[in-house]
Amino acid sequence: MTTPIGRRRLTPLRRISIALVTSALLASGCASAPSPASAPAPAIPPPPATARTPSAPAPASAAGELQKPIRQVLPNGLRLIVQDHRAADIVAVYLYVGVGVRYEKPDQLGFAHFQEHMLFKGTDKWGAGYIDRAVEGGGGRTNATTSFDYTDFYIVVPAEALETAVQILADMAVRSTFDPKEVDRERQVIFEEANIQADNPRTAIVRNIYGLVFADNPYGYPPLGTRETMEAATSAKLKAFNQHYYTPQNMTLVVVGPVEPAKVRALVDRIFGTLPATGYQAAPAPAPRPLRGVSRQTVERPEQQAFLAMGWQAPRADDPNGDAVDLLTTILAGSESSRLVRRLRDDERLVNGVSMSYSAQMGGGIASLRAELEAKDLAQVERIVLEEIAKMQESGPTEEERQLAVIKFESQHAFDTETSEGLANAYGLAETTWTLEAELGYVDRLRKITGEQIRDAARRYLSRSDYAQVGFVPKKP
Repeated sequence: MTTPIGRRRLTPLRRISIALVTSALLASGCASAPSPASAPAPAIPPPPATARTPSAPAPASAAGELQKPIRQVLPNGLRLIVQDHRAADIVAVYLYVGVGVRYEKPDQLGFAHFQEHMLFKGTDKWGAGYIDRAVEGGGGRTNATTSFDYTDFYIVVPAEALETAVQILADMAVRSTFDPKEVDRERQVIFEEANIQADNPRTAIVRNIYGLVFADNPYGYPPLGTRETMEAATSAKLKAFNQHYYTPQNMTLVVVGPVEPAKVRALVDRIFGTLPATGYQAAPAPAPRPLRGVSRQTVERPEQQAFLAMGWQAPRADDPNGDAVDLLTTILAGSESSRLVRRLRDDERLVNGVSMSYSAQMGGGIASLRAELEAKDLAQVERIVLEEIAKMQESGPTEEERQLAVIKFESQHAFDTETSEGLANAYGLAETTWTLEAELGYVDRLRKITGEQIRDAARRYLSRSDYAQVGFVPKKP
């Protein structure tokens, strides 16, 4: 299971550069260890005929656009979002839980990610390996992610298997067994993930830049924990962590596909609605300590290629100033036609690649730049980056640059909203980390951002004197 860190709006709307989420993951993919041999799990059985979702025509709209999703809150506090989306006979079911790295205490580092592993390793009803085999056997797929502010699980299946998908997610969330043998097995998997992360310079440098930008803050914690906290993660401790955070008040369930909202609500009432409320209240996200001066870190590594990362503190998820920062980072180094790509890669040929993105968490955001280059060019590339920031602070973007950045977001939105999966992911992320309404209006707001607002965002957030810098250089012989 992939584990993005600080995924901003990863489908379909407000989104961080995919480079940060996939090729530079801070917490690596959750590959499960093989389970002991057991009886094969049956394929997803179709629910009773009365529970099937009919393939009625989609509701009409003036321009053929989707109706707004329906948001409801169950009596026990669970938030339910349903979208009738009939592009295919596929339904996406996402469960977002408001727990991630920032919720962990010092002796619990890595527990949120460990949870993600263990919820696939057996419930009081099904043994280890059942979930994956059952979903895949019915033509579906399942996965999960852990980030700083949330953990999410999803199942994408043929529409007739909706009931089973909802039931499996409920069983995973609150009825996982945390078998001690499976805990020990997954602990070794996580150690291997940590080794892979450390060995990959693109992953490791992002981990390091977060540690500098969010020094002494949970957003700088290692998502995979430490060897000490992982060794101390017993079955009982992980189960207690689960029982505290995996409560209906802390969950959002999203269903998108060819569905009837009323029937989905009845189904969810029967499966999730019986979970008792616990009175859980989330702790506020801690704001990072402001950066003062340039915080530098140089690391010698075995690779012959050098790597540069620069990071600035940026708006948190619910800050409207983040809209301008999204466009700003795209104009500077978020596309093939961006300023720094043209100058550093195409014109001066100082880098093999350069990218910039904005990632917003609930407590604070980060604008980060990453480049691959020769070690002798590190200082020169950093100087040019600051020069281009100064130009942006002085005169802002051209109108053509602004329009191209908006078009990029519009096209990505159009592409991502073609699928039930993209919509479900976006809705769950928005409901958990900012608001569904703000997400629905995101692209329209971007169109209204002016060049002056982008210039002002550069002045406010891309300081040329207060930032973090990490350089990976080849180890000296």
